Amino acid sequence: MGYGEITASKALALHFLCGVGLAAGYGIARLGCDLSLVADPARTLRLLLVVEGPVIIGIYGWVRRDREHCSYSKAVARGLLGLPIGALLNAFGAIVLGAPVGLKYWLSTIYWSSLMSLFTFVPAVCVFGTSRTDWQRILAYSKPKEGVDCVISLPAQGAVIGAWLGAWPMPLDWERPWQEWPICVTYGAIAGYSVGMFASAVFVPVLGRKVHVKDD
Repeated sequence: MGYGEITASKALALHFLCGVGLAAGYGIARLGCDLSLVADPARTLRLLLVVEGPVIIGIYGWVRRDREHCSYSKAVARGLLGLPIGALLNAFGAIVLGAPVGLKYWLSTIYWSSLMSLFTFVPAVCVFGTSRTDWQRILAYSKPKEGVDCVISLPAQGAVIGAWLGAWPMPLDWERPWQEWPICVTYGAIAGYSVGMFASAVFVPVLGRKVHVKDD
């Protein structure tokens, strides 16, 4: 198996563990700390980040490319370094698109953008590092060509689309507590990320069969 390939069972296990991490983080927040996104978004997001961060960085470091020149610890270090960089990019994009700026929201924005970095930026950094060829393939092509492309790109795209759709109710004058930033965009991002993980688990074996057919 080449470095760019990943089996369907590994993809399923990877996404299952990521999903368990999210569920565990939310369960700890709700049952262990009596927290919720609506009541205390900043602390809830921080707890999700603390629980899910090691899971995503650890798992995607496991499926890193170029294992001969990149150890597991180096892939983990890349993920840790990529987390704040991705958070800055996500925060900048959110603010440009209308996210509120002010002391009331800055902690929530930091934790939300860090969680989005885990969903979108960190997996690619752990797997590809600074490989320009791999980044160009992920960013330039809408159709993944390898199993690992699906595993990285589909959940990331789902998180971004979900966050964007989740932002729609925010400007409506319903005066609901969940319309506050970044509650509904967080729910949307998690939902989109979950859909993307499911889609990835479906498409990885499909791509694998196509590769085998071409090889034959």
